[in-house]
Amino acid sequence: MTDFTPEQDSDEDLYEHYTFTAEKGQQPLRIDKYLMNFIENATRNKIQAAAKNGSIYVNDVPVKSNYKVKPFDVIRVLFEHPPYENLLTPENISLNIVYEDNDLLVVNKEAGMVVHPGHGNYSGTLINALIYHFDNLPNNSSNRPGLVHRIDKDTSGLLVIAKNEETMTHLAKQFFDKTSEREYVAIVWGNMEEDEGTIEGNIGRHPKNRLQNTVFYGDDEDKGKPAVTHYKVLERLGYVTLVSCKLETGRTHQIRVHMKHLGHTLFNDERYGGEKILKGTTFTKYKQFVENCFKILPRQALHAKTLGFTHPKTGKFMRFDSEIPQDMQQCIEKWRHYVKHQEM
Repeated sequence: MTDFTPEQDSDEDLYEHYTFTAEKGQQPLRIDKYLMNFIENATRNKIQAAAKNGSIYVNDVPVKSNYKVKPFDVIRVLFEHPPYENLLTPENISLNIVYEDNDLLVVNKEAGMVVHPGHGNYSGTLINALIYHFDNLPNNSSNRPGLVHRIDKDTSGLLVIAKNEETMTHLAKQFFDKTSEREYVAIVWGNMEEDEGTIEGNIGRHPKNRLQNTVFYGDDEDKGKPAVTHYKVLERLGYVTLVSCKLETGRTHQIRVHMKHLGHTLFNDERYGGEKILKGTTFTKYKQFVENCFKILPRQALHAKTLGFTHPKTGKFMRFDSEIPQDMQQCIEKWRHYVKHQEM
């Protein structure tokens, strides 16, 4: 939420930017406080200004910022202009293309690049770059050109992009049918108990912090969507572990959420608490060592290393592998040196 429009007489010419439905267990809470948990980069002042200008609706009625949200309230934020993520501007941004033919391309995305516009990131995204370099990319079900799947802003690694409708449909079905191959490498806090295993747990929006996802189980299982992650320990590095994660499903933040659920939050994953020292000693020297690691790797330690799929035209299975990026590699080396020093 970055700018606000004058009050409108009707919502006929307004565009929906956000919509939320309050959970059945929602306690009465001012709507300005409630929306701060839902909308990334929003301040309370901006939300209050939006309410004052008549841009926040509850059950299709404009409300002021002191309105108390109740269970099952349908909250919509409406403005005169379309959401910025729908106003795509081509930008001359270089892409690291590892493979390309007439039907698709595979790119190795660097950490820090947002995949598609939205939530305060309206330029400099992978899609801004794609529509500059390629004409007539097909839209996916969310009207995002070329995009078959996505990875988080601060996750690096491989993505496949469709160049035509047939390829988009074929690849999307592979991801849906779980026949594609996706392997990630991550550094997680703690020394994992098992050498390998499978995490199964339905993933959905966190009821109190909408910027996070969480695992739902038991009676709440239906609040999330099924998610399966297979993991294998690659290297034990004292108070952290290097792991391989293979995805069966592709839920938002899946590895980050599943690993936290297992008790092994990703190293320096700020959104999920991994930027704190979760394992180790209380020595000042150790604290300084970890903070130095955070400086080398100022993001969650996650890289989409391997990507495999069947080519829609040739029927051939293609597998692409990428190097672990330098920031993660340097962090791994520091932990190796630390463990070696501790063993001496």
